[in-house]
Amino acid sequence: MKITDVKVFVTGAEMANFMFVKIYTDSGLTGVGECSVERFGEIVHKAAESFREFLIGKDPANIEYIWNSLYKQMFWYGQFAILCALSGVEQALWDLKGKSLGVPVYDLMGGKLRDTVRAYANGWSGGPDDSPSGVAKQAQAMVDRGFSAMKWDPFRTGGQVIPKHEEVYSVECVKTVREAVGPEVDLLIECHGRFNLWSAIRMAHKLEPFDPSFYEEPVPPDNIDAMAEVQRSINIPVATGERLFTRWDFRQLFEKQAARIIQPDICHTGGIFELKKIAAMAETYYIAVQPHNSNGPLSTFASLHLDASIPNVIFQEYFPIRQDRYASLLTEAVEYEDGYLKIPDRPGIGTDINEDEIAKHPPLEGTSVAPSTWMGSYW
Repeated sequence: MKITDVKVFVTGAEMANFMFVKIYTDSGLTGVGECSVERFGEIVHKAAESFREFLIGKDPANIEYIWNSLYKQMFWYGQFAILCALSGVEQALWDLKGKSLGVPVYDLMGGKLRDTVRAYANGWSGGPDDSPSGVAKQAQAMVDRGFSAMKWDPFRTGGQVIPKHEEVYSVECVKTVREAVGPEVDLLIECHGRFNLWSAIRMAHKLEPFDPSFYEEPVPPDNIDAMAEVQRSINIPVATGERLFTRWDFRQLFEKQAARIIQPDICHTGGIFELKKIAAMAETYYIAVQPHNSNGPLSTFASLHLDASIPNVIFQEYFPIRQDRYASLLTEAVEYEDGYLKIPDRPGIGTDINEDEIAKHPPLEGTSVAPSTWMGSYW
């Protein structure tokens, strides 16, 4: 079997675009993967298309050879755009290999340890009523849908030093949500890397009475020593890693014990097997894995195969508000029930892209999200 073509599909979705890679072969089999990014998708698109010349004529079964060749083909290897594009290609190669052998991707990763993985809800908070009671009602709606874990950012526009009025709001918001959902639901606190050390540690101490299950990116990811200082100073597990990429990036995080939970993104790290390698490294430090997953539907499918095959996964990020949109873009939908996502057992990744539906939604102009919509006043 030889690769005959590579195509990139982009479709508009909410504030950003979803980007998929499809690899074609002379056998008639195809493989799909995802390389979505929130901003500057046009650069990733060009990077993915630039791989086409190298890939045509190659045996798609030689995934490690192809990965290493593409990763190291440029002097500036390991850069974000290259890794995103490589992630989509790599996922598509595993999809092809699974289809050619008639087995799910997790079988190629050593088999599965579980049939389902617990999901946590993200993207559920917001809207016109951002009062603590309004957020609590939204949280209860997620519990009513079966979720036993949920993540949100209660800090609104708090910056490096959180203003007093935002501090009061944030504490009251977490307190009210905890009272609404009860003690058995995991509350996951997102900080978006906004705080300095003083604010990060101070806010964690104020939130500890409400038993958060993790505290995500309390400080920017650039300084691993600062992240480690936060982890040593608080009684909540620090989660980080969506803005770290390959195993080389994670090595320092592990060695300095800067977090208890890592969140590599399967669309940004270089793909399924790279994330599997990162998870294996994390296991030697007794660190849990929670794959980051704010992208499109193929990202969820690929992450589920990873979740099935590693012992240290704790739960999988999922956006229930995107469930219908996800389903429309695929030939087979993600299966969610009572707080759990089912591991797909069809050959390959377990689904394909719906090209007709993708064509109905052209890419958003500029293929980027305006910084003001997500950065707030973090400076």
